[in-house]
Amino acid sequence: MQTLRTPDDRFDDVPDFPYAPSYCEVPDDEGGSLRVAWVEDGPREADPVLLLHGEPTWSYLYRKMIPVLVEAGHRVICPDLVGFGRSDKPTRIEDHSYARHVEWMRALAFDVLDLRDVTLVGQDWGGLIGLRLAAEHPERFARLVVANTGLPNGEQPMAKVWWQFREAIQTMPDLRVSLFVQGAARQQVSEEVLAGYDAPFPGDEYCAGPRAMPGLVPTSPDDPAAAANKAAWSKLAVSPTPMLVAFSDADPITGPMAEVFRREMRGAQGIEHPIIRGAGHFLQEDAGEELARHIVEFLRR
Repeated sequence: MQTLRTPDDRFDDVPDFPYAPSYCEVPDDEGGSLRVAWVEDGPREADPVLLLHGEPTWSYLYRKMIPVLVEAGHRVICPDLVGFGRSDKPTRIEDHSYARHVEWMRALAFDVLDLRDVTLVGQDWGGLIGLRLAAEHPERFARLVVANTGLPNGEQPMAKVWWQFREAIQTMPDLRVSLFVQGAARQQVSEEVLAGYDAPFPGDEYCAGPRAMPGLVPTSPDDPAAAANKAAWSKLAVSPTPMLVAFSDADPITGPMAEVFRREMRGAQGIEHPIIRGAGHFLQEDAGEELARHIVEFLRR
């Protein structure tokens, strides 16, 4: 598998993200290996909170949440998905598959870090990947937090705005992921922060991951990932693992899934689920501190 690695100096001026990265190698599914990056903070002996970002962001998305969780005494681990952030970037769109992304994060979380009693926080693709891990390895997870995400199996129609996003990110001649971050946020994002979102992608040749991910979302029942996602949903629906449903009030893409999670997940019953007001799809950007406080309270309970 041919890959690119973003030069380290691209991250030198990223604001409000003082965390030194850690790295490991995971199998690339073709006989080689990929370097995966993550940042970590908090006491090593504490139960881990695994923060998984989505498309087209990187661990930088959680910069407002990490300090709140750490101050409450939690160990926070925030990886960069393969193709994003400081992780290696396969250069072909066809190098990316849903199954591979699940396996790459599984290898990091369990083979490398041996995480147990995990609290998953998954937004966007962080939920699509994290919920698969939680369903397939329930013994590793103590709690689940779903935030503006889902687990599509191809039987649900996708919103019109999502199809527009998919076409735009696949066809934009010179991809700038910051345009999509600002477009999906309710608050005005500073130029310095937008540059931080663009930092992992110094040229279009680095952007196969962001371009690939929308095409991996199951949109028909015969999609390669549809059966696995359907099986995962069935397992999660009866799982007693506590689930916090923390969606924003202004996400046209995943918003309807909040009620579905609250209604259908056994682990979500009897829990007071917050609605994050005034936040868009990237609620970590719009209201990260508030979301983190809700998670801290959930962990206390």
